Amino acid sequence: MVSHKLPFSLSKRKKSRFYYVRFKNSEGKYLSAVSTQESDYDKAVSVALKWYASGQINGKQKTQEIKEKSFLQNLRHADISDSEAPKILELLKQRGILRSYVQSGSKNDVDFAEFLKTYWSWDKSEYIQEKLRTEKSIGKAHCRTCLHYVQDFWIPFFNGKLLGEITRQDLKDFLSFIQKMGKSISAKNQIWLAGAQALRWAYNNEMIDRDITAGLTGFSGKKPQRQILTPELAKAVFAVDWNDRRFKLANLLAMCTGLRIGEIRALRKCDLGESCLYIRHSWSDIEGLKCTKNGENRTVLLPFTGLSEKLLELAEANPFDKSMEAFVFFASIPGKPIESRCFLCALHSALEKVGMSKTEAKKYCFHAWRHFYASYMREKVSEKLLQSQTGHKTLAMLEHYSDHKISGDDEKIQTAQREVFGEIIENSKIEFSPKLLYQNVKTDFMDKSDLYEHSRQFR
Repeated sequence: MVSHKLPFSLSKRKKSRFYYVRFKNSEGKYLSAVSTQESDYDKAVSVALKWYASGQINGKQKTQEIKEKSFLQNLRHADISDSEAPKILELLKQRGILRSYVQSGSKNDVDFAEFLKTYWSWDKSEYIQEKLRTEKSIGKAHCRTCLHYVQDFWIPFFNGKLLGEITRQDLKDFLSFIQKMGKSISAKNQIWLAGAQALRWAYNNEMIDRDITAGLTGFSGKKPQRQILTPELAKAVFAVDWNDRRFKLANLLAMCTGLRIGEIRALRKCDLGESCLYIRHSWSDIEGLKCTKNGENRTVLLPFTGLSEKLLELAEANPFDKSMEAFVFFASIPGKPIESRCFLCALHSALEKVGMSKTEAKKYCFHAWRHFYASYMREKVSEKLLQSQTGHKTLAMLEHYSDHKISGDDEKIQTAQREVFGEIIENSKIEFSPKLLYQNVKTDFMDKSDLYEHSRQFR
């Protein structure tokens, strides 16, 4: 036999009496030597040929292993281009060898924590800039809340991971983690969406190759029903003396118009019309005056002359601003309206005065007036007319027809308001005197430390 004609080589080592065989890889290069356990050359050749033919070495190592060694050796020395690397990685992923991969320098080669923080950063986020550029509604308060959610829950859970390393299974594990929290269904869904929305945006902007949130849903369950007063109880509440009549006026206004708290706080003298209010803004403690929640202005009817007069009287009493831009519900700090929690605390105090326990009173929030308005007005007017007043945009057809008013619509709404709220407002009897007004003006920015425990339940 002539060894060089064989598909392998045989040789002895200095300290061994056995022949060692070395097979070649696909490029003709020799692999590591394996002992044939034979000291006779011809017998060693015979063993090596048998291994070569059967694909097994010593009954253990297979041809596939030899090929793998060859493949790995080739891979170590191969000149892989940037375009070839992702193809190799994707192939390994398709075969289930990799769950995910991140190619150095790719779009998904970013720290997941930094990605989430940037996504909700008002000054840095491409997503927020897109929203603002297309005039879609988004507020600083919402972004700040979502930033807190990702900092408090997402980042600690996914600590140290890159964006491209996050898998669908990781998200399922995170949902299980949220499920165990002692939080409301609404809070759990808000936590989930703060990160899931960012991941969907990353997919839509080609930062990750697939939408790993697709098909994953948040949490469902019966939400606690929001408490609203009966008309009889509302009548009793507004018949008692309130510590600050401005707070009483704000609650009355919410009851008979369904205005949001931010819309009431944003009211200025120029927004007071004849038997109506022009709702052009909302007030945010972070952003100040901003657009309404749905981004649209609307006219809300107010057929109660006495109430309109009190609003104007209050606006004209603003000691800091005598212009048409003066806030109606002005605070002791120039250029700011009364804090929303003042209205809520005053409502709770009034509820306690009519015999409700402190625990029961705290079940009612200021936003409940919006539900009160919608619930009792729904019996009197059509849904379309009702939504023209509340600013809700939940019906698809409402958006299509909302620009078309029918003759007599205003009269229908005003008649319904008088029927539902007239007696309550008539019994409320709000009177302002300069002495009372300026005594109370320093109570509209309550100490935050005193209010902390009170406000926790609404978070």
